Amino acid sequence: MPPTPLDPASLLSTTPAGSKDVDLVRWNLPYEPMSLDPMKSFNYAENTALANMCESLMRLNPDLSMSPGLAEKVEFPDDTTIVYTVRDGVKFWDGKDLTAEDVAYSIGRQAGPESPSYFSDYFLNVDSATVTGEREVTVKLARPDALFAQGMASAAGAIVQKKATEASGSEFGTPQGNLQCTGPYQLDEWNSGKSMELSRVDGYWDDSLPLHVEKLSLSFIADESTAVNALRSGSVDGQFFYLPPAGMSQMTGSEAVDVAYGKSLVFFTLRGTSAEGPFADPRIRKALSLVMDRDAMSRVILQGSAIGAGTMAGPDYWGDQAEIFEQAADPHAGDMDVEQAKALVADYGKFDKPVVIALQGSSAVHEQLANVIQAAAKTIGIPVETQVIPVEQFGNLYFDENARKGLDAFFTSYYGNVPDPLDVYQVFRKSNSSNFSGWDAADGILNQAMSTVDARERAELTVKAQQLVQEQQPWITISYLPNIVVQNSKISGATASFAYLYYPWAATIGGK
Repeated sequence: MPPTPLDPASLLSTTPAGSKDVDLVRWNLPYEPMSLDPMKSFNYAENTALANMCESLMRLNPDLSMSPGLAEKVEFPDDTTIVYTVRDGVKFWDGKDLTAEDVAYSIGRQAGPESPSYFSDYFLNVDSATVTGEREVTVKLARPDALFAQGMASAAGAIVQKKATEASGSEFGTPQGNLQCTGPYQLDEWNSGKSMELSRVDGYWDDSLPLHVEKLSLSFIADESTAVNALRSGSVDGQFFYLPPAGMSQMTGSEAVDVAYGKSLVFFTLRGTSAEGPFADPRIRKALSLVMDRDAMSRVILQGSAIGAGTMAGPDYWGDQAEIFEQAADPHAGDMDVEQAKALVADYGKFDKPVVIALQGSSAVHEQLANVIQAAAKTIGIPVETQVIPVEQFGNLYFDENARKGLDAFFTSYYGNVPDPLDVYQVFRKSNSSNFSGWDAADGILNQAMSTVDARERAELTVKAQQLVQEQQPWITISYLPNIVVQNSKISGATASFAYLYYPWAATIGGK
């Protein structure tokens, strides 16, 4: 009998804190990071590693609230001015003080039309970041921006040492670069192809974090079955999973490991990438959506570790505007209707080419979902072909136009970085670097929302954009993906929620 999908109300923020010192914790990443430069870290392995090393101006907490990080105070004199007071007494790993100049530099290197930052969309309205006092940095915006200040709690707001970054040049963030940050764990070695070795920072500024773990070793086992076996055997002590791996039931039923499901901003979706071809037509997207049995996919393929979804931004995004978003939530979003799907396909007419969907090579979930969708599409007359992309190259689909050539869509476990639904839907603005298909029916509303400082007004505008997305399905959302954290039964304390990507998740791990 397939497991019952998770109850959203049961999702955790943390696992019970460990209480004993531990010499070494061995943690696995789903692949080897491409870079440790925070501004090039927009993916799972990169941010999982960096969360313990490079801290941001603000901090996204395990309960998905925000609090001061390296900025001990933030003020908003007007709608286009933000003043950060840099926390006193913070040092980089080399012993040098964190300065306002480092903060202004870290923001400024990501601003401007030629910015190489993977988080560039947060910096589109940044005119300047200037040192205006001994521990003060003032950011001036060209226009009000609802997401910039929130984005400073993600890796977009991570602060690096100016001197070390400039000295490293193009090697910064590589195994040869001199990464200098302020986090509780410092990078000692990056053994390319094998592991990253981190050690605890003595004198770390935040004494509220216990830091029981002396050394943290990060491995790069990409194959799911191998990773699960390593966890069950104890050769690896823990891992975060953004998709339930093959063999999930072997871990939930094991005494060797503990499995926890956390609050999450992640959703699984079929993401349109092309402005041409059959998937660019809303009739075909809607038809495919109408033949997807999301609840069955969540129970069977996603092994009960997911929640069927018809919208992109689920309840963990809603925050203090939950009332507005809950009222707008359509209980029938994601419902099946095969006859309507057939009618849409008949109205579309003859196919000149199939719909080509890319899937990640190491993921059993991607493969199984592709097979199910391909079979369902065939019953209503939509030809679907799949293309397998190796896990090490899959991240290129997000940033390299050539990598997406010939594709109509690809599976992705996508997320906004902060708990504001606008952070998800802003991907459909014309100016957004991730709007690969060019769908822009909600562009005007989204631009208005981006410039709306009042949270309630912004939520009401975002709901209107959400309705347009639901009508035309530029991305077809399949399920909400709770965060999955697996820990050896001898340790506990890792962050359970999505915040692990930006919060020092190892700082509360300890022995039982």
